[in-house]
Amino acid sequence: MTELEQKILDTIQDAFPLEERPYRVLADLFNAQVGSVTEQQVFDAVEGLRKSGVIRRIGGVYDSRALGFISRLCAGKVPTAATGAVGDCALEKFAAAVNEIPAITHNYVRSHEYNVWFTVIAQSEEEIQKIVDDVCARTDLHDVHVLSVTKKFKIDTVMTRGPRDTSLRAKRNDAMLSLTGVLSDSDRTRIRVACTDIPHTLTPFKDWGIAVDELRGDVAQGRMRRFGAILRHQDAGFAYNAMICFNAPSEAGDVLASKPYISHCYERPAFEGFPYNLYAMMHAQSAEALESFIVDAAQSIQNPDYAVLHSVKELKKTSFQFFV
Repeated sequence: MTELEQKILDTIQDAFPLEERPYRVLADLFNAQVGSVTEQQVFDAVEGLRKSGVIRRIGGVYDSRALGFISRLCAGKVPTAATGAVGDCALEKFAAAVNEIPAITHNYVRSHEYNVWFTVIAQSEEEIQKIVDDVCARTDLHDVHVLSVTKKFKIDTVMTRGPRDTSLRAKRNDAMLSLTGVLSDSDRTRIRVACTDIPHTLTPFKDWGIAVDELRGDVAQGRMRRFGAILRHQDAGFAYNAMICFNAPSEAGDVLASKPYISHCYERPAFEGFPYNLYAMMHAQSAEALESFIVDAAQSIQNPDYAVLHSVKELKKTSFQFFV
């Protein structure tokens, strides 16, 4: 990966410019960092990263709660052969069923007795339970636990290899609009479009048919957590990932959230057979680095009991489409 490509990834994950000519803004920023670079060169570099699969999409990441939706993490069991191979028939059937359900956005096989973990987004607990029951009826999924968040300590999915440039993000946060909390039909239309991938043009927002001021307003209102590039972390150099679940006091979550290698940190209810309440998602560029992160995190909160759930296989990772 070139220096320019790395600068681009470190910047546009959470600060893709909400400007009519975003690639020109990025070129002006990078001119002071990597030497002379043009708007077209930045655009071509981003397009190359999209074509290679490093960038999954560029668009809005909205807060489901702010839009009237709820999200639940589900842990369950699907039988596997002695090898635990992902190609097992039951897992294949389960993965196929989940891929048909838009409300399920993330689905992973993890290295634990509870070997499948997936996220469901819907507008009510009843709707979520209906989806889970349907998957259980159609597959060998069983012993499912639907887990709410009792406290959120951190959510930051930006993966960088160096310091993050926050200048564009600060500029964006200053551009606040006075909006109501009620979503209009035009709001729903804009959000539906903004959850997709921007056009492959120099003027993506104009070609999307969305005013950048309205997207800035979504950020200011707290509807949108960020507008930027969503990466395939493995392709971006962070191939080693694990969810570490700790049995620890709630206040330990603040300590874990301060760790740069932790992208998500939540408190969730423990359940029978799984006595852990703090969930921390870790990302690393090597197995050795991941192990050192786990040890560091555990030591920082007085070495409580914990379980390491390695990401064995990504079965599904999509962005939820609101108001379709």
